[in-house]
Amino acid sequence: MQKGLDKRAQILLKTLIEHYVAEGQPIGSRTLLQHSGLDVSPATIRNVMSDLENLGFVASPHTSAGRIPTQRGYRFFVDTLLTVQPLESRKIEQLQSELNPAKLGNAQELISTAANMLSGLTQFAGVVMLPKRSSLALKHLEFLPLAEKRILLIIVTNDGNVQNRVLVTEKAYSAAELIQASNYFNAHYAGQTFESVQAKLNAELKTMQSDISRLMAAAVEASNHALGRQDNVVIAGERNLLQVDELSTNVTKLRKLFDLFEQRTSLMQLLDYSQKAETMQIFIGNEAGVSPLDECSMVTAPYEVDGQIVGTLGVIGPTRMAYERVIPIVDVTAKLLSSALSNH
Repeated sequence: MQKGLDKRAQILLKTLIEHYVAEGQPIGSRTLLQHSGLDVSPATIRNVMSDLENLGFVASPHTSAGRIPTQRGYRFFVDTLLTVQPLESRKIEQLQSELNPAKLGNAQELISTAANMLSGLTQFAGVVMLPKRSSLALKHLEFLPLAEKRILLIIVTNDGNVQNRVLVTEKAYSAAELIQASNYFNAHYAGQTFESVQAKLNAELKTMQSDISRLMAAAVEASNHALGRQDNVVIAGERNLLQVDELSTNVTKLRKLFDLFEQRTSLMQLLDYSQKAETMQIFIGNEAGVSPLDECSMVTAPYEVDGQIVGTLGVIGPTRMAYERVIPIVDVTAKLLSSALSNH
């Protein structure tokens, strides 16, 4: 328990934050007296509020007698006082139906759907970081003859993504040779990351039949190009933030926020940091270390493919968000996306 923050102070801080999140207006002593459930005098509440302000948990806007939470107040609330509201099982089933790998064509569609779900459920911005190539493993590879010296390469990764590339070769390969090459590749390299495949191939090319070795080298190079061109992060619902009073009134801040969404580099670093943490992360205001997010909070969770963490998803909204609702939405979406990608 925070030193100097007894049970009564915690109850009043929790009441203040919950009402401020719901109403968006500074909360006065009368509201706290009515809703805290404490049998205390108005003078006692004012004294506790004064103590909370001195400790940096609440602040007094100049225009009002009421108080609002600070970032430090939100952090204590999230870490200590929050009562999460689990999603109803009916809602989870509905989301599961939307993230159904049988309905959606590929991993990219599943990821885009997850970003849209996060945005739609919270009315904030939903973000999903795509699996890094270093965490992608080769699930299956196939060579199909198109015409003389032209081959269709089909690459399937462990996240269910399917990429097609046309290879132009120096010699013509028969259908039997291409089947042999596909079988060899899948028998020796399926389930391994592309970096691992490339290293092994370089070591083994000399011992392979030269025609197959050239085909293998071309396949890995084409795979690297195909996967290297993907966007790093999918963002949905950025425009929702235009409806948030605290953000929309500051045009300069808003412009910086949208620049962040467009440039994406700092956002990617933040999501990458979250992925390394391997658990749900909540960044409140300047905790993110990214100045355009100083007035925002970001709730993230990692997602997996076949038990291996490959990316992060989350929600970006104002610090005045209903954390008890947003946290389970992010958590459930991460679990559903993990399941959908693993079963794709």
